[in-house]
Amino acid sequence: MESVVVVTAMGIALGARHAFEPDHLAAVSTMVSERPRPRHAAALGAWWGLGHTAALVAVAIALIGARAQLPPAAERGFELAVAAMLIGLGVRSVRGAIRDGARGAIHDHSHRGHRHAHPGPPHHVHLGARALAVRPLVVGILHGLAGSGAMTALAMAEMSTRSATVGYVLAFGLGSMAGMAGVSALAALSLARLTARAATLRHLQLGAGTLAVVVGVAWGVAAL
Repeated sequence: MESVVVVTAMGIALGARHAFEPDHLAAVSTMVSERPRPRHAAALGAWWGLGHTAALVAVAIALIGARAQLPPAAERGFELAVAAMLIGLGVRSVRGAIRDGARGAIHDHSHRGHRHAHPGPPHHVHLGARALAVRPLVVGILHGLAGSGAMTALAMAEMSTRSATVGYVLAFGLGSMAGMAGVSALAALSLARLTARAATLRHLQLGAGTLAVVVGVAWGVAAL
């Protein structure tokens, strides 16, 4: 029987490495480019990881309980959904950068009770916790679904008991959550000084959006 410590450590380590896969980085980069602050970026990565973990664990429990594997058609469908999502995120980022121009988006906000609107960099945007969380959470769920079949099949092949399999998948998900939060915060930390000007932020959004579209197209072709 596998040691709980070994299973947990292996799952967390592999999950953290999993966060660095191209489709994950491409998706989160489009969101980090809009919120280039380490604390906000870490929250984006953590919400992505939470959605990813929830999807992985839910599918793993269902497949382990049924002693089944995810049908190839379902796996292909999830991969195509991820490809479409990456393309959508990329197009959104590129469109926003072009629309906002060199001055930045026009933001309606208030200072000491006085409401007004003007162009400016993203630090003027006041997003609530729900708005900050929903998009990366949904993106993470889709990514988790896309990798759930292979992840569960591998875990069932390697682990001797159902509880060890579920524990490994959960540790893997937690590792990916920590890894994505960390890499998102580091990316934002390195970009914080570069994005002080709206024009620089615009170029960053264009680059992140273009990368997401390219990765999405390649991912879709591979899935087909």
